[in-house]
Formats: sequence, C-alpha cells, structure tokens
Amino acid sequence: MRTRSIIVILSMAVGLGLLTGRFVLPARSAAAAPPPSATSAATSPAVSPAAGPMTVQHLLTAAEFRDVGITRHIYVQDRVGDGRYSNPACTGEKTLLQTLGGPRAYFRGLMTSKGTDADDPTLAVNAADQVAREVAADADSPAAAQNFAERLLLEEVPCQTEPATHWVYGPTHTINVAPGITASWMGSYTGDQNTTGTAPAGKEPCGGIAILRNGSHYGILEIDACLGTAAMTRIVRAAVTQL
Repeated sequence: MRTRSIIVILSMAVGLGLLTGRFVLPARSAAAAPPPSATSAATSPAVSPAAGPMTVQHLLTAAEFRDVGITRHIYVQDRVGDGRYSNPACTGEKTLLQTLGGPRAYFRGLMTSKGTDADDPTLAVNAADQVAREVAADADSPAAAQNFAERLLLEEVPCQTEPATHWVYGPTHTINVAPGITASWMGSYTGDQNTTGTAPAGKEPCGGIAILRNGSHYGILEIDACLGTAAMTRIVRAAVTQL
C-alpha cells in the first residue's frame, strides 16, 4: 500500500507539471527527533550546604592557587586548635575562641617556603612567603555559622576606612554559590594607593580577606598573594564551595 500511494502521488505531480510547465515534488516529511539521551537529560547535582564536623578535606588546596598563576611550589601546613584568626590590624590580637567562644578550628597555611613560625606552623617566618591562610570550623548549626560569619565580617569593616597613606581594604564583594553557601571578600590596597582614606575606585586589589559560610561551617581566608579581582573571586568561590 505504501508503494502504491507513492506512485499515485508522483503521478499527480507529473500531471501538474505537464499543465504548468513545472514539476513539483511533494516535500519530504520531517524525520522524528530522536529521544533525548540519558546523558543530555541529566543535570549536574546541586551543591548542598555542609553539615557535620569539619575535616581537612573542607579546606582550600594549593592546586587552586596554581590555577590562578602562582608557579612556585606551595607547601601546606595544618593544625587544629585556637589562635589568631585574621588581620590583627582590624581585629586585634584576639583568638577565635576569645571572639566567638566557639569550638576548636582548623588552621591551614599555604606558603612558598618551609620556614614556619615556631609557635604557629601555618604562618611563614618570612611574610613574603605566605600565600594564604585559612581558619575554619563547624558552628553546629547553619544559624550559628551565619551569626559567626556576620560578626567576623563586621570586624573587618573598620579597615575599609583608614587615614591616607595607610593600607586599606576595598568595598565588600559578595559571592552566592547556593542557598546557605556564601562568601564576602574585600581586596587589599597599599598606602600608596590610599590618597583619600578609602580604596581607590577602579584599581585592582593585591590580595585581601574573605569571610566564608557553607551550611554549618564558617571560615576566614586571608590571601597574601597579590591577586586581582578575577583571581580573588575564583579563589574565594572555590574556598566557600569546598568548605
């Protein structure tokens, strides 16, 4: 039947062609689209906020800094406990326990030399060798982690305004990865760049500081390496996602 129908259609087309002087064949029907494959239909899993104890697996790795152009070998030093957690120029010489009264934290130092402070192996003896330092802990609940992160961020805000010629932090940038996973960071500017008491508009930072929150985990990331806006954003995003 299918063959006979085709012959009839072709015969009609030929007849029309004889009357009009043109031969017109019927248009080919569109082929049915193949069903979507399992691969194309699948979507990448959503990032879920952290819950449960902190481990070293939640800390930023040296590989992230190689990806933004740091070519020197980076040594990683970890410890667990208490200690100075942020820029003392903004927060004073307080420990995390003194500020938040929270549980012990994980400290990670990333450095380009093996020389470390005798009292804290996450700090390089030579400040120029410090790439970054992360301090992170579990607050036991997302609400507590949010509270801790907000308090830690407020400690850094005063350093966004300093007398001219004094180093200064720039404006706060926010990175939202997913609900419950967010970070705020400020770039660092030298005293030569601070001519008005605040960070210069339109200039690139040279490292900076970030406050991280992922579920019940929170942290502080100091970046001493001279990274600009794009690299800072990439590193901070990686850190808060890993957290």
